[in-house]
Amino acid sequence: MRMLKTVALAATVLATLVGGAVAQDITKVRIGTEGAYPPFNFQDANGELKGFDVDIAKALCAEMKVECEFVVQDWDGIIPALLAGKFDAIIASMSINEERKKSVAFTNKYYNTPPAVAVPKDSPVTGITAEDLKDLAVGAQSSTTHSTYAEQYLTQSDVKLYPTADEYKLDLENGRLDAVVDDVVVLSDWVESEAGACCKIVGTITPVQEIHGEGAGIALRKEDTALQEKFNAAIEAIRQNGTYETINKQYFDFDVYGG
Repeated sequence: MRMLKTVALAATVLATLVGGAVAQDITKVRIGTEGAYPPFNFQDANGELKGFDVDIAKALCAEMKVECEFVVQDWDGIIPALLAGKFDAIIASMSINEERKKSVAFTNKYYNTPPAVAVPKDSPVTGITAEDLKDLAVGAQSSTTHSTYAEQYLTQSDVKLYPTADEYKLDLENGRLDAVVDDVVVLSDWVESEAGACCKIVGTITPVQEIHGEGAGIALRKEDTALQEKFNAAIEAIRQNGTYETINKQYFDFDVYGG
């Protein structure tokens, strides 16, 4: 028994040393993203991943001089998939907040935009408060900061949760919802498109720190500290060398990095 314990301890130490060496010599990073959250991440008609998250990920990998491999993963299972080793990092507009920090580590933010409320164009709703949305059916994507906000703050509304943003958009368009809550950029991109011509944004919500956190960051396994440091350095580098600005201008007419 004593010998077995010694062997086990030696194996653990060796694995730690080897793991540390590998962590310092990262050559490929597998990135998990949803692929269903335009304009941040989505798949085009050919199934190719596009969007701000995707372009930022590619720029970060280039800065780190590593190969990028993308893995499409449903949002609800994206953190469990990271922890199970399906990929090495999540770059999918994931807000940094205390609840998620219990399971994963985060890099510094790479953008920060507020939540908003959208309604049908003929809706009498003109505000975004709990009183404005009282007794109304309000949709949000499940397992997001927006669904958490809706459930905690819109307690007099009939909150309905959806696996993807596309599904709540369809229900709002078809009259099965009175309003939806999501990121202002996501909703703006939609209502300005032909698909979202049915609807309008009535206002932005002041972020609640404990729910919405400090912006969107890259989620990693807690033990992957070397990768976290590399990503943080790369985020700072692309902000400084103009790469971030170039990507930003392809999608937005303002700096989504935020204050």
